[in-house]
Amino acid sequence: MLAPVVCVQVKLQEQTDYTENFPKAVCLGNFYFIEFIYREVCVLNRIGEYKSGIKDGIPIFLGYLAVSFAFGIQASAIGLTAFQAGVMSFTNLTSAGQFAALATVAAGASYVEMAFTQFVLNLRYLLMSCALSQKLDEKAPFFHRFIIAFGVTDEIFGVSVCRDKALSPFYSYGLMSVAIPGWTLGTVLGVVSGNFLPQAVINALGIAIYGMFLAVIIPESKKDKKVLSVVLFSMLLSCCFYYLPYLKEISSGFRIIIITIVVSAAAALLFPRKEEQTDES
Repeated sequence: MLAPVVCVQVKLQEQTDYTENFPKAVCLGNFYFIEFIYREVCVLNRIGEYKSGIKDGIPIFLGYLAVSFAFGIQASAIGLTAFQAGVMSFTNLTSAGQFAALATVAAGASYVEMAFTQFVLNLRYLLMSCALSQKLDEKAPFFHRFIIAFGVTDEIFGVSVCRDKALSPFYSYGLMSVAIPGWTLGTVLGVVSGNFLPQAVINALGIAIYGMFLAVIIPESKKDKKVLSVVLFSMLLSCCFYYLPYLKEISSGFRIIIITIVVSAAAALLFPRKEEQTDES
């Protein structure tokens, strides 16, 4: 199988003594052959990761389609067109931030106020991006990290962090390939046809995102008691911040950040992850 490669290398080098240069040609031919196989395997792995991301992202697509439909209805109520609302969803991809943006637009707030509101509400994505960066290969290029950071949402983070192996950028691209169109398409459909639906249907679509969250955490909680403990602790803290005096006065954005830091710190102390030790040869 390597004979044609060897002959080509010898011919290209225009060597007159075939016997003398045969070992060199074999080595060079083997190198190109191995490099070719390596690149083919890398391509197949990337395609496989991308397909896995698309498969795991289908529930996110369905959930986003329902929730963004309700967002589209509200966007239409304040006078946004389908194009304006669609561009907003495609470039932002944040449910809480976009719903808050509609309120600030309707109130005629300034750009500074809107920017500060978005910063507070979406600051939790900074923590999520830091967590996901620990699952990426340390040699992953900057542009991969930049694109992944753009697509980080609560649901994409939940699916990505639950993987039991290193996170591939192409897996994240697969998730984003279905999540972003689902959120954008639902928004446009909400603007176009939302006004024709009864209020009961609109209210039902608004709680679809909670079912999607349950679909993310329940399977992992059944498999791992540590995950179940973290989920229950998070629920307890959320109830405290929602009902207790003074705590309930904290904005939802800072509330999520505080709960995330406290729960993650407690989990790191109670359930430390042992680093794998490799013997140096």
